[in-house]
Amino acid sequence: MQSTNKLTLKKLYDYFIIAITGRETEFTTGSIRKAIFMLSIPMILEMMMESIFAIVDIAYVSQVSVNAVATIGLTESVITLVYAIAIGLSMAATAVVARRIGEKDVRGARESAVQAIILGVIVSLLVGVIGFFYAREILSLMGAEQDLIDEGYGYTQLLIGGNITILLLFLINAIFRGAGDASIAMWALVLSNGLNIILDPIFIFGWGPIPEYGVMGAAIATNIGRGTAVLFQLAILFVGWSRIKIGFKDVVIRFEVMLNLVKVSLGGIAQFLIGTTSWVFLMRMISEFGSEVLAGYTIAIRVMLFTLMPSWGMSNAAATLVGQNLGAKKLERAETSVWKTGKYNAIFMGIVSLVYLFFAKEIVGWFNDNPVVVENGGLCLRIIALGYIFYAYGMVVTQAFNGAGDTGTPTKINFIAFWLFQLPFAYLAAIKFELGALGVFIAITTAEVLLAVIAMIWFRKGHWKKFQV
Repeated sequence: MQSTNKLTLKKLYDYFIIAITGRETEFTTGSIRKAIFMLSIPMILEMMMESIFAIVDIAYVSQVSVNAVATIGLTESVITLVYAIAIGLSMAATAVVARRIGEKDVRGARESAVQAIILGVIVSLLVGVIGFFYAREILSLMGAEQDLIDEGYGYTQLLIGGNITILLLFLINAIFRGAGDASIAMWALVLSNGLNIILDPIFIFGWGPIPEYGVMGAAIATNIGRGTAVLFQLAILFVGWSRIKIGFKDVVIRFEVMLNLVKVSLGGIAQFLIGTTSWVFLMRMISEFGSEVLAGYTIAIRVMLFTLMPSWGMSNAAATLVGQNLGAKKLERAETSVWKTGKYNAIFMGIVSLVYLFFAKEIVGWFNDNPVVVENGGLCLRIIALGYIFYAYGMVVTQAFNGAGDTGTPTKINFIAFWLFQLPFAYLAAIKFELGALGVFIAITTAEVLLAVIAMIWFRKGHWKKFQV
């Protein structure tokens, strides 16, 4: 028995090394469980790096002031509109590249990758100009008080102004994931967030000749870290260390390929715009209850990212498996991959929910000892954790639709769950029935449960199997 356990552990270790080094590139044949493991491990580690940075970032900024934490919350509720575009384009890139790889059309995958990057550059430059010149107005529109604006506008200015680093990091990693090169995407995030974590305290608190920038220093560190990772990604694409190699001759606009990407991405962009605009309105609603409540909510969301990001990693694995297996005409294998990934995700999220239910206040207290911040942050964690198992299936199934290129279906589901249900419910519960922030937290959980149920019912109908990209 002991010998068997040793063999099993050695096998898992061997698989782990293969996964993070990217030596496994075939996901349309063989064991589905192994394919999920090989794709999920680097994607989970990639997303965990993102969530670790989010936690470290808020831990450093919490030492500056409550206003600094609230600034990050307000700015990130706006920057999620950029994320919506980035993720929408990323979903299109993953779906199209995965389908081409499944069809063994490497040239088509390369062309799609180039057009996705060109689109990303154009969008990010437009958004960056607006963010850089109108940072104060953006914070004011979000309900920030004047002292918060005066302290935090530099952070908003640099983060939105430098959004090209965020958008391209997302987008190029999506290309790698679609090609099955999940380990490269992981190492790009290790580089990016590793630099962020090192540079954060240097620029926030000052060190040697570098002055103390306060909350603005967090934005400086983010831009340097993510910008360096983007250069690393581009080097890999041009040198050819991934399944997709780009030459300078490929950097031309191909309108047919670009229009196909735009068509697929529109559903994804709309899907996430619905979700993120809903989040913006919720953040605006929370700001009505004061900076301390807003800071508690912001810390809780950052803590949640620590567990939601690994869950997104598994969900992204499902998207790649669906896209490549549909390209290889293996429809049943694609569907089985989704339900198995959902089950593993639910087990993980169920364990995490127990930790949050029992230790919510203690966790929030690590970042800020203000009693009002701790009370509201802990309450937010507990309420949202109640729906974690539903989130697990909801995320996987939604990403499965996206991996198939059927980005329109999750858009409809998001519209129902967030705009038709979540926002009216939150307003009635928080404002009309005077539940305050608790009403918003309940609305978040019930909307996510509703989304998961609708997504699973819709997925079983199987229309996504016929979608062409």
